[in-house]
Amino acid sequence: MTNPNISELLSTGIENRTGEFVDNVANNTALLFRLKDRKTGFRPVSGGTSIYQELAYAENSTFMFYDGTEVLNVSASDVVTAAEFAWKQAAVAVVVSGKEERINSGKERTIDLVKARIENAMTTMTNKISEGVYSDGTGTGGKQIGGLQYLVADAPTNTVGGINRSLYSFWANKVVSGTTITAANIQSKMNELYLQLVAGADRPDLIVADNNFYKLYLESLQAIQRVGPENKMAAAGFSVLKYMDADVVLDGGYGGDAPTNHMYMLNTKYLHYRPHKDCNMVPLNPDRFAVNQDAYVKLIGWMGNMTISHSGKQGVLTN
Repeated sequence: MTNPNISELLSTGIENRTGEFVDNVANNTALLFRLKDRKTGFRPVSGGTSIYQELAYAENSTFMFYDGTEVLNVSASDVVTAAEFAWKQAAVAVVVSGKEERINSGKERTIDLVKARIENAMTTMTNKISEGVYSDGTGTGGKQIGGLQYLVADAPTNTVGGINRSLYSFWANKVVSGTTITAANIQSKMNELYLQLVAGADRPDLIVADNNFYKLYLESLQAIQRVGPENKMAAAGFSVLKYMDADVVLDGGYGGDAPTNHMYMLNTKYLHYRPHKDCNMVPLNPDRFAVNQDAYVKLIGWMGNMTISHSGKQGVLTN
């Protein structure tokens, strides 16, 4: 039986599964799953030297009540600026050696080998992007995604998107900390944080917690069993409770990436996952191959970052 071309199988296999790669990443964490549901959450970027995120930092000063023919204030009001986020890049290689090609010389065995390698690459990319969603952006010498520990920091005096939070208080997220969290006090501390994040109908819609804090919140509820009704997140396999009208989701679990003893109260309207539209889990240069090895190599690439447009509507509870 004629052996199919390994290079072609790798290329077409990766190309045909690009959408599956994207979906796997989006469905792997509660935060990305929720952002995928929001029109503003997944916002591909077409290019530029950086990712610019527009944000409103002040009210329009021209507002006024008036009477009759009173002169209105039409002066310019500088209310919008932009935070600047660096591009982050990631890649994973799918490699088949000449030896493996010759061992798996039948058509079916070759296809199975390629499929297994692509699935392994997909799993790896999914897990590493998910780690980045919770990171502080310092991993791999600062090349990692700037995730929740960067955007919703324990000490919100850091510089985010080029704006120094210690100088501009509007850009700082909210924090409740300094007390050992227990099942007896976790709801009180959540109330304390929640009240700092509500402005009318604008309030947190997603709360993500690590194993410890999720367990404490669960134990605090067991007398009344406030388990949320079936919804999209529960149907997708996430463990969902309720607080007010927000979903409380375990984003820890075995191999989870949420930092220990943390609970994030998030208004996902103002959080964004922004991949490059032309480099979102796609093959990089499909004709690439190893020039000094007996092997075929195909790279799957990603480029983008997480951004935030309103820090003051995000909060973190920690010890």
